Amino acid sequence: MVTLPRAALLRRPASPRHPPQAFGRRAADSQSPPKPEPVPPPPWGWKVPYAGRAAHVAAPPEYQATTAQVCGLFPFVAGGGTPADGTPVGRHQLGGEVVCLDPLAWLRAGLVTNPGMFVLGQPGTGKSTLVKRLVTGAVATGTTALILGDTKPDYTMLTEHLGGQVIRIGRGLDRINPLDSGPLGQALRRMSGPDAAALRWEVRSRRLSLLMALCTLIREARITNAEEVILSRAIDLLDERLAGTREPAVTDVLAVIEQGPDTLCSAARTSTPVQYQDRVASLVFTLDLLCTGSLAGVFDGPTSNPINLNASMVSVDISRVGAAGDKLLTAAMLCTWAYGFGVADAAAALAELGIARRRPYLAVMDELWRALRGAPGLVEYADSLTRLNRAKGMASIMITHSLADLDALATEEDRAKARGFADRCAITVLAGLPPRELARVHQITPLTGPEQELVTSWSAPDSWQPGARHPGRGKYLIKTGERLGIPVELGLVGAERRLYNTDPEFESFSGWSAANSEVLSRDA
Repeated sequence: MVTLPRAALLRRPASPRHPPQAFGRRAADSQSPPKPEPVPPPPWGWKVPYAGRAAHVAAPPEYQATTAQVCGLFPFVAGGGTPADGTPVGRHQLGGEVVCLDPLAWLRAGLVTNPGMFVLGQPGTGKSTLVKRLVTGAVATGTTALILGDTKPDYTMLTEHLGGQVIRIGRGLDRINPLDSGPLGQALRRMSGPDAAALRWEVRSRRLSLLMALCTLIREARITNAEEVILSRAIDLLDERLAGTREPAVTDVLAVIEQGPDTLCSAARTSTPVQYQDRVASLVFTLDLLCTGSLAGVFDGPTSNPINLNASMVSVDISRVGAAGDKLLTAAMLCTWAYGFGVADAAAALAELGIARRRPYLAVMDELWRALRGAPGLVEYADSLTRLNRAKGMASIMITHSLADLDALATEEDRAKARGFADRCAITVLAGLPPRELARVHQITPLTGPEQELVTSWSAPDSWQPGARHPGRGKYLIKTGERLGIPVELGLVGAERRLYNTDPEFESFSGWSAANSEVLSRDA
């Protein structure tokens, strides 16, 4: 047995000599050390700060159906997504996607064929809140919003917040002249030639149509053909006499008809002053009621606060005239509609001539039924105002509580034309409605069985507990034609909780603010 010294045991054995390498390095050095295998993260993420860990991962919704039904879904097992054009109005109630809505944006994207929108729902379900969100988004993207007849008022605070113009119509407040050409007159003064002549006839037609509508409202019956001829000749005569120095007023029309100049006598087909007075007696009393009757102090003078064409938003507050009765309120709404749609017509006329840039408009017509039920024939006038909105670059939002309001009109002709308002609107938004109302809606906008059940479930709370949340507040079904509806839930953020509140008078009562005003306060 050979015993080696301790130093020999600790000495490393000599490495064998390696052959020379081509690049002066050993074969072992050419191989990099192996990399460690990556460690997969836990199912909910790394449990360290800022690592994106999820506190909870919700299970996806599951649906069950027979193979005869489900087989038709393959391979399209997911929906096509929600519209991303327009103003965000909430999240899809089933998929959680953000839903965007804007009539003009949807028209540009080819989603709809016209920029009309009809909003239908019970009081207190949040119709005005949705429209205010749309108005805010429209103003932010350069669209001018026109609130044509704010009856409560709901939009005054929002208009002032957005730097718009508020016009308050009423006795002792702002006046509106039904015969004021308004923005059309301003455009006319900047035009010449055949274009000016065509616009001049348009101004004349609008004056005559609105004056006839007001006379129909006062009389609660249509005016005769002879009276229409006399009114038109009286307007023409005033245009010649005033020669653009000022706008004619209803008092001027009354005065010239009472004078009975030869032009009007000829138009009335009378040969003696006595025959003329007999022919115009009823018309004189009707015009006199516009100036001295229940409508006195509102329409019998020049317009005191004209619409600012450069304003980002204009709201015409007619809440003060509502206390004087529906007749005065209806007259104010008709004048407001005519004046507002004249803004869009004037802008379109100037844009066609290259004098001004083309501007999109969004008109909001709330409490639609109150203006249409004033007298037989008023539906025809409103229909003539709103029919050509697409050509003017103008979107319209009509709001009402129920189609039954339109069915309550006096004549079948008016009821058919009123239903045409909803027919022509490419977008229908439904808030909470009872089953009997959905039966009427189904005749205009097809609804599936589940869609009807969903909207019905929003119509009334299922509990008598004080402070219970209304199930339909802030929930809407957006329908366009034959497509399946989009159920969306709106939530308010930031200053919207204050600006969109339509129940400020009730907040002094105990529990109202907590139970109702804050229902929509959750983030969208």
